[in-house]
Amino acid sequence: MDQLQYLTDDEIRQFADDLDRNNNGYIDYWELVHKLDEIHQQLAPKPKPHHLNHADREDEARHEFLRTVIGTREDRISRAEFEKRVRDWQIPCLEQDRKEAKEEDDYLHKMTMWNYVRAYWDVRGPQILFMLVVVAFMLAFGIWQLVKYITTRQYQAAFGWGVAVSKMSAGVLYPTFFFLILSMSRWFATFFRRFEHISRFIDWDLSQSFHIKMSIVALFFATLHAIGHLSGSFVFGSMASRQPAVAIVLGQDAVPRQYIDYVRTLPGWSGLTALGCFYLLALLSMPQVRKWSYEVFQLGHLLMFPIIALLIAHGTAGLLQWPMFGYWLAFPTLLVIIERIWRTFLGFRLFEAQLEILDDEAVAITADIPPTHLWAYKAGQYVFVQVPQLSRFQWHPFTVSTCTGNTMQVHIKADGDWTNSLHALAKSGQRTIKIGIDGPYGAPAQRFYDCEYSMVFGAGIGVTPFSGILTDLQYHELERTHSNEQTPSPYKDHRRVDFHWMVRDRNNLLWFSDLLNEVSRAQKEDSSHLDIRIQTYVTQKRKAISTHVFRWLLERHRTDAHPQSPLTGLINPTHFGRPDLASILEQHYEDMCKVLAERAANEKPAEMDDEIDVGVFFCGPPVIGVQLADRCRAMTARGRSEGRKIVYRFMLEVFG
Repeated sequence: MDQLQYLTDDEIRQFADDLDRNNNGYIDYWELVHKLDEIHQQLAPKPKPHHLNHADREDEARHEFLRTVIGTREDRISRAEFEKRVRDWQIPCLEQDRKEAKEEDDYLHKMTMWNYVRAYWDVRGPQILFMLVVVAFMLAFGIWQLVKYITTRQYQAAFGWGVAVSKMSAGVLYPTFFFLILSMSRWFATFFRRFEHISRFIDWDLSQSFHIKMSIVALFFATLHAIGHLSGSFVFGSMASRQPAVAIVLGQDAVPRQYIDYVRTLPGWSGLTALGCFYLLALLSMPQVRKWSYEVFQLGHLLMFPIIALLIAHGTAGLLQWPMFGYWLAFPTLLVIIERIWRTFLGFRLFEAQLEILDDEAVAITADIPPTHLWAYKAGQYVFVQVPQLSRFQWHPFTVSTCTGNTMQVHIKADGDWTNSLHALAKSGQRTIKIGIDGPYGAPAQRFYDCEYSMVFGAGIGVTPFSGILTDLQYHELERTHSNEQTPSPYKDHRRVDFHWMVRDRNNLLWFSDLLNEVSRAQKEDSSHLDIRIQTYVTQKRKAISTHVFRWLLERHRTDAHPQSPLTGLINPTHFGRPDLASILEQHYEDMCKVLAERAANEKPAEMDDEIDVGVFFCGPPVIGVQLADRCRAMTARGRSEGRKIVYRFMLEVFG
């Protein structure tokens, strides 16, 4: 990437013009005060304690900041001197973000087709491969049934084309319903997530998306199955001329048979009833219904149990073949039923939790998990939360932000009926609520613990599992250093974690500012064994030059009394614009080279570990993931060409 471009002369003049309200050739102190008030109205209309315009902050802190801006204790400074001072600040120009975006696009366009395919496979490959396996199962059973009922003359003679269409559809439905129901099981996913190779192949975090896809496929082929019978096999099977052929397939006692006789059979009425319930369930699962009433959406899903019972009954008559469908449904159905019974039981084992309002969009729930509650928590997992005061039927999944001992906390963004009601409850002043907890489930990023050196690139609130992992690492290291026991650090080889978090707006950082600040403070206390380096990025553009400049100045301003940013509330630095992936990886590679050099100087050749594995974890937009995956491969190739065993392993994590 080219060298960083700072404010141009035109932008500096525009900034000075914006401040020099009376156009007298000087920047007056009161003009800075007026402009800072305007900026705060844009950036912090509802001030938080870390903001300079908060009621609890003394005026002296605000004035001290303005004095650092004007650069003198005098009440004015000439425009020429002020423009020179602005130039010395080295603030990136407004065009920098556009330039960075263009360089990202150019990088992707310059990639060779082979490199692009490999990088894309790193990001999307396992998901595509798993879907291909699922589709292969569908095709295999569908084609098997289609060929069987087309090539067997007795079926065609009795029921015509309808039997081939309906049985082909049934063949597709066997694995479809198996995967559809299995995707609802949290126990199954949690158990198999502990196996790295299986988790690499199956994207457990996209189970909801997979569940929706399977539901659409199931509804389509269930409808096609019904059409094949209602307009095909039932019509042909009721014809007088085909009764001898029907007798050969169904038996002499089954004829003569009219159209309505087929509908009245157990397979007939159970299939039509199941299909009707399936359509009703699909209607109640529409996004509009879910947004209107999540409770109706969730209660509608209870229809799956009578649907499954009807489907099992549908095949028990064994008219055309032995009842295969029930065997496909047995295991996943039993698993899901046991899980739902257990969750219902947990809904009556409530305990107290603390409710805290964080900002206009988020709240936090903090709870001490009772000793009687099964709580085998691993950092990065999620739980289902029930608040009976809002609804006894609704359970919502949230990632555990922090968990120290048996005290866990979740951050919840108001983005729906239930979450908005919870936010309103906190806003009303209620601080203690009764909750039910089901979980923990999942175990994302467990590979994180296997890496001596890790880099995390995440975007938005989906990166919270990594925040929990960072806190977990820091908590156990601080617990060791504060204890009287001289226990060795588990990170004696100096584990390093580089945490890069991208958000669109700096307000998104407020959700986890306390959590990230705790990690940053702990690092200042002792980072001799565990080195966590946090970098945050705000990607939202600011077109007004004064807003752009003051945003940078506020972010850089720190004092001993207030070490956190008066803009973001974070101790760690925040950058405005996109992360420079090339520079970040380049600097990290140089640091790893120094680590290898130190090992060579301090250890015997026979005992020296001359290889460094760096885990690069990514959670965010695929376009960034493709670029990051390719850069990781390039850095590994560079190490190989320079005779250094430094390997960057790209690993995708999705928290959906």
